[in-house]
Amino acid sequence: MAAGSEGGVGFRRAGPGDVAAVVDLVESAYRGEPSRSGWTTEADLLDGQRTDPDAVAAALGDPGGLVLLAEADGALVGCCQLRSAAGAGAHFGMFAVRPGLQGRSVGSALLAHAEGVARQEWDARTMRMEVIAQRAELIAWYLRRGYRATGETAPFPYGDERFGVPRRCDLYFSVLEKPLAP
Repeated sequence: MAAGSEGGVGFRRAGPGDVAAVVDLVESAYRGEPSRSGWTTEADLLDGQRTDPDAVAAALGDPGGLVLLAEADGALVGCCQLRSAAGAGAHFGMFAVRPGLQGRSVGSALLAHAEGVARQEWDARTMRMEVIAQRAELIAWYLRRGYRATGETAPFPYGDERFGVPRRCDLYFSVLEKPLAP
């Protein structure tokens, strides 16, 4: 896949040299005080890490997936992970946008680009994801972009600190899905 661009943001696949920058971006968008300058923070729901170098390196080495980067003016501003899924689908995850740039269409552009890559690379007809159900504002953002709640849920991985340390005992995931036009 060739790198693309949209609205001043360029896209490319991540490589091994991007691991540290991706970890830093994801952590800054979801955890700790820096994340509070954006609207995607999970700091009130979870402490601890959102990802780590091993998890990002594993995503980069997954033969059924890829990590996409969004860059502007030579700086990393967003990322996401795509995985090919059974039944002509794709899975979307590890989505992050630099907190100071959230609300400026970077996320929308990256999501649209990822959907196009899933169609082109894997002939995916659907994109699925899991979102923490308590993140109503984030779920509403996805719904405005054509995703729908499937009614399916998935448990939060309590006890596995690779996904964070929960600050509440009622977390779970809602499964969202969007048909991808050919």
